[in-house]
Amino acid sequence: MIKGLTALPALALAGLLALPAVAETKTEAPAAAKPTAETVVATVGGQEITLGQIIVARTTLPQQYQQLPPEVLYDAILEQLIQQTVLAEEHGPELSLHSKIALANETRQLLAGDQIEKIMASAASEDDIKAAYDAQYGANYHEMEYNASHILVETEDEAKAIRKELDDGADFAELAKTKSTGPSGPNGGELGWFSKGMMVPEFEDAVMALKPGEVSEPVQTQFGWHIVKLNEEREKPAPALEEVHDQLAAELQQKAVADHVKELVDNAEITRPQVEGLDPAMIQDLDLVRK
Repeated sequence: MIKGLTALPALALAGLLALPAVAETKTEAPAAAKPTAETVVATVGGQEITLGQIIVARTTLPQQYQQLPPEVLYDAILEQLIQQTVLAEEHGPELSLHSKIALANETRQLLAGDQIEKIMASAASEDDIKAAYDAQYGANYHEMEYNASHILVETEDEAKAIRKELDDGADFAELAKTKSTGPSGPNGGELGWFSKGMMVPEFEDAVMALKPGEVSEPVQTQFGWHIVKLNEEREKPAPALEEVHDQLAAELQQKAVADHVKELVDNAEITRPQVEGLDPAMIQDLDLVRK
């Protein structure tokens, strides 16, 4: 340090030395560029690891891990990528037959998945969803709901005996409580309200063939033998668009993908040669790809 320089401010304050006035200027640090997918967050022996690689790696984690806080996941994923990089460097570029096939399969799956995402993205506009709603739940919508009870037993003979007791004037609910093996027995056999598609077909057909208050003949299903009573029926109101919006969108997307894939397959040149000696059981033979 040069002697006397530290005394200059004190001298100036005392008025013994006049210092030239310096205009005060304010400068702002240039704003840092926002990180992008290409932003390098680590290098391993010259091999770059980017923010984009961390983002994509996160999407491949099991769902329970994706729920962890980002500050935890960031460090964990980066450390994993670093470890994978040093292992890959040690391995070298030569791939085993198994690895080559796995890489080809993963590449094919990734490209197909990207294409499916593109198809789905344009397959369910709000107008499309509204049109699908009107077609399914518009003026022609008509769906019934049924309120039924049943008595479930193991054999047809038991069911016939119960049907005779009912014909002789026995109370349906009381018989259900004492003789039904189903979980609804203690509640008099009541099943509550349900609509088409919620019951096994044989039971559903029996219900729809009845009028309110009527009792069926014995009906067999995979659960046993039933005596069915239709208590009430009513027209089911159409759901609001908001209730089925996501369901309709998913249906439109699935149909668009299925139709598009079918068209591609139909127009593709595909051969399936008869391979002599090919046995489906060979798909379990890992020795074939261990080279």
